[in-house]
Amino acid sequence: MAIIPQIRCSRFAEAFEFYTKILLDFEYVEGDTATSARDAFCVLSRGGDEIFLCNFDGGTRSVIAVITDDVDNAFRKFRARGLQTPGDPNVPAEEVHQGPLDQTWGDLQPN
Repeated sequence: MAIIPQIRCSRFAEAFEFYTKILLDFEYVEGDTATSARDAFCVLSRGGDEIFLCNFDGGTRSVIAVITDDVDNAFRKFRARGLQTPGDPNVPAEEVHQGPLDQTWGDLQPN
């Protein structure tokens, strides 16, 4: 299971340059580039580690992507350990709000 931070940044082009050229030597893998102005997203990699950069929601929230071959099984395991999900009024805003969903868009992993 891979854990990939999605770093939301209000100034996408500056963040792209910072992570790829100034400090951390990440390499561009796919997605938008430093010239993207709106709704930008990209995958960066360094030594087998990945991060996602995006400017959705003005860069105000961060997300962690969990990449697994069996999301339904992983979710069942986390629920059995006490993970609270929708319908529970005690779930704080920063917690999981829904279980796995099938989406119409594809994944980021190469075929």
